[in-house]
Amino acid sequence: MAGKKYKAALAKLDATKEYDVAEAVAKIKEITTTKFDATIDLAIRLGVDPKQSDQNVRGTVALPNGIGKTVRVLVMCKENKQEEAKAAGAEFVGLGEFVEKIQGGWADVDVIIATPDVMGEVGKLGKVLGPRGLMPNPKTGTVTMDVGKAVKEVKAGKIEFRVDKAGVIHAGVGKVSFETQKLTENVNAFLSAIMRAKPSSAKGNYVKSIALSSTMSPSVKIKRDAVAA
Repeated sequence: MAGKKYKAALAKLDATKEYDVAEAVAKIKEITTTKFDATIDLAIRLGVDPKQSDQNVRGTVALPNGIGKTVRVLVMCKENKQEEAKAAGAEFVGLGEFVEKIQGGWADVDVIIATPDVMGEVGKLGKVLGPRGLMPNPKTGTVTMDVGKAVKEVKAGKIEFRVDKAGVIHAGVGKVSFETQKLTENVNAFLSAIMRAKPSSAKGNYVKSIALSSTMSPSVKIKRDAVAA
């Protein structure tokens, strides 16, 4: 049955066409037939060599309309910052007990924020958190003394991105139930962040291709000129 739906969705697409962002969003909403509220995913293939440290594109972006899901946050800090973290909405707050839980394999969170004064403890968890993309990092605002602000930003739709070994950046930018305009605003905000993160050493075409899809749908190509160069 899923195969038939996929083929029916594919039949509504022109595989050779590249769409404007708003057109691509509208098309994905049209061809998505899942009974659940599917996630809209963006895939951007970059002309960079991730093996080169100066071309390892990463950063954060605050999506104006959020991502449509509850982001589970763990704040690892000492007692003097725990009430601030809880008041901002963090689901989990503490230090020692969570170091032990994570060492035991627990990682039932989406984002981990830590204060600089506990990074000696958190750093020991690199082998567990690193592969899961959960390691706190000052560059992405997840190592900070201002834990209240960091939690609120993440809850409001601030997401982290990082190029993978194949030179591709993947990100969820909302749900199919979002209005076309809100999804379009999210996609444009993400593309702008990718351009701001362009390494000075990147040569040739920085953005090679952009594709939008939803859970279990075919992908729709977005014009590369949707982002300036």
